[in-house]
Amino acid sequence: MGERLPEKVRTLADAPTYVTLATLQSDGSPRLTVLWIERDGDDLLLSTVRGRAKERDIDRDPRVALMFLDQHDPYSYVEIRGTATLTEEGGRDLIDRLAVKYTGEPYKWDGPDAIRVVIRISPTRVLTTG
Repeated sequence: MGERLPEKVRTLADAPTYVTLATLQSDGSPRLTVLWIERDGDDLLLSTVRGRAKERDIDRDPRVALMFLDQHDPYSYVEIRGTATLTEEGGRDLIDRLAVKYTGEPYKWDGPDAIRVVIRISPTRVLTTG
């Protein structure tokens, strides 16, 4: 069973807050990517395109971490550690919802052959400061 998200995290995830995703590269070193996020209960959803480095990292090792930085208080942040799963189901719908949330319009930057993947993170540890 995953960890429940505190109200502070739910509020940040429901707002257009940018997050930094940490994945592990094949040599064990971390890779950081800034992404848009959506919440599904206590799980967190992100989007990528099939074949990108973060998708390959997660496919090889599903351990991830996320950092939310509160834009109104830079000394207040949240770190979430968890396990990620990947699915193509709902991938296009998710990126369109995220784009509307963050930019006000549907996503329009993918090429015609892009296959959207949903990254679902189930938290195993939530750390908050501030």
